[in-house]
Amino acid sequence: MPDAPVSPEKVLEIVIQVAALLFAVSVHESAHGWMALRCGDTTARDLGRITLNPLKHIDPFGSLLVPALLAFTGAPVFGWAKPVPVSLRGVRNPRRANLLVSAAGPLSNFAVAILAAVSFFILQAVAPAAPGHYESFFRPLLLVALFSVAVNVSLGIFNLVPIPPLDGFGVVESFAPARWIRGVMWVRRYGFVFLVVAIFTGALSAVLRPPMTLVFQLLLGGPS
Repeated sequence: MPDAPVSPEKVLEIVIQVAALLFAVSVHESAHGWMALRCGDTTARDLGRITLNPLKHIDPFGSLLVPALLAFTGAPVFGWAKPVPVSLRGVRNPRRANLLVSAAGPLSNFAVAILAAVSFFILQAVAPAAPGHYESFFRPLLLVALFSVAVNVSLGIFNLVPIPPLDGFGVVESFAPARWIRGVMWVRRYGFVFLVVAIFTGALSAVLRPPMTLVFQLLLGGPS
């Protein structure tokens, strides 16, 4: 028996989620570059990577294919972009700079999520006053705000997982004592393998799903 065709509503949701992710990763990577610049590293600025233009950050696999597949399957949407190049060797206090640059990305996503949540509640309050225009105008805007919250929260939490090359490892690395340097370098060398295993075993989805369920409960009064 052939599978049922994907509904236009589902296609709209997937398009909005991928678009929200492209904006979220642009904010995320620009925040890394901006913080690196504040710490004294001009690499990202010189390469034009402190920008919200997604074309400067997009990774075809991590920014488009993976999130689209996750959206189709109903899993929490997350992804990644091309990392902003950062060189902290010449900056003052590189350990502190590494901490600030690593934390800037996830924190920027949480800030966007808060703004999107405020927009969602404002739109939700205004929409009932204009029922004739709800489906044609407010519905897409509510979806944009809703998925912007969800995508930015999932991206922020995803990047806080302490597995290299994610930002969470950079935060942990910044606090690691000097005697752990060999272990830190070993984990960094094989970090991508650990990340792939976490993704394809479902361990990462298990980490992301509870906070995402909470987000939808807070916004909609129930799970997605």
